[in-house]
Amino acid sequence: MGSRPVSDDGVYLNEAVQIAAKILVVGHFAVGKTTFIGTMSEIPPLRTEERMTQAGAHVDDLMGTRGKTTTTVAMDFGRLTLSERLVLYLFGTPGQERFVQVWEDMTRGALGALILVDPERIKESFPVIDLVEHYGLPYAISVNHFDGTPVRPDEELREALDLLPETPIVTCDARDEKSSANALMALVRYLQERTR
Repeated sequence: MGSRPVSDDGVYLNEAVQIAAKILVVGHFAVGKTTFIGTMSEIPPLRTEERMTQAGAHVDDLMGTRGKTTTTVAMDFGRLTLSERLVLYLFGTPGQERFVQVWEDMTRGALGALILVDPERIKESFPVIDLVEHYGLPYAISVNHFDGTPVRPDEELREALDLLPETPIVTCDARDEKSSANALMALVRYLQERTR
């Protein structure tokens, strides 16, 4: 029998070392980030949501956000094991501009970002894309289709968002595990291609 690697305290080490990858799930206010992480996380997700109050009504534009009563005030967190070797740690950022200072800390150590976009509120995605690019994170776009929203061609969305040709763009429903997983995988594949 060959010798197996042993740590200083005499415990056998697993030769298949697990890699943890930090991924940000970002987007404008009320685009579905908390829902997305809740759908994908294999553990009960950490949520820092608070009830929205009348005091914030003049700050948070609720137009087009049917039934929105809570908002993320710090972050969401979830975990997803993709294989024996790869685990994704998903960090959801608050979507409002007043929480931008939180971003700097959250981007540290992140490999990339999945930007959720509401096809009915494209312009609200511009500041988010600008922030992700400012911090130098590679990203993929996931268009979150809500009930009754029209499906727009990828090329139309790519032009509207002024994306580079290599930037992945996929559609998902943040409530649906399969389509959300496809969106995450598009980002993971893109990150892998960039490291080759």
